[in-house]
Amino acid sequence: MSLDSVLAVEWPAPPRVRAAFSLRAGGVSAAPYDSLNLAAHVGDDRAAVAANRARLGAELALPAEPLWLTQVHGTSVHDADAASSMDASPAPRADAAVTRTEGTVLAVLVADCLPVLLCRRDGAAIAIAHAGWRGLAAGVVEAAFGALGAAGAEVLAWLGPAIGAAHFEVGDEVRAAFLGREAAAAAFVRNTRGRWQCDLYQLAMRRLQALGVTSIYGARRCTFADRDRFYSYRRDGATGRMAALIWMGQ
Repeated sequence: MSLDSVLAVEWPAPPRVRAAFSLRAGGVSAAPYDSLNLAAHVGDDRAAVAANRARLGAELALPAEPLWLTQVHGTSVHDADAASSMDASPAPRADAAVTRTEGTVLAVLVADCLPVLLCRRDGAAIAIAHAGWRGLAAGVVEAAFGALGAAGAEVLAWLGPAIGAAHFEVGDEVRAAFLGREAAAAAFVRNTRGRWQCDLYQLAMRRLQALGVTSIYGARRCTFADRDRFYSYRRDGATGRMAALIWMGQ
């Protein structure tokens, strides 16, 4: 592996807060999962997934195996500090996680959905969320934010690579899910097919700003548009998954 396998997370987080986003290169998985697939549920060889996870852990010098969630496009937040978290099998069914403990690595898997990293300015807690349109509309970002126990001004957010608006076509039902609770019309642009191009980044930023979070970072990197660096489920169907990770060190 090399640094070509990891995207740096650039945000002014406290020094003890570490984060990274994996890219698709640098692993051992064969097509169509080539090559650094980190998901065990997509049909890839399990030995290859294990090897990829080990490579990523070594590259990032992770203090522990990441807490891999069973993601269900919901709003549940797994408290990684709870006693029940001592047993990581089976993986918790949740789309967000929080910890206040040094050395606990939080992770979400994505291949078009938006990964959201959150931390308190004082470094006392971190959280992560997997925000596809269903989870985003239902409130997964708000749930992860609430688990931090801090006011919006005391929270930093980073939005990772996801499918861009130019490639994310949705129907009226998706638009309606957001317009029912917020003024989000600007995040949907009508296309020539009578459907909508949806801007996940803008929707997530609106949710964060409504919570009082103004320190929002990240770049609009489109997973669909860049085949060499990113997996994209909408583009390829059978494909691998990347991981967003966050943890606290010394």
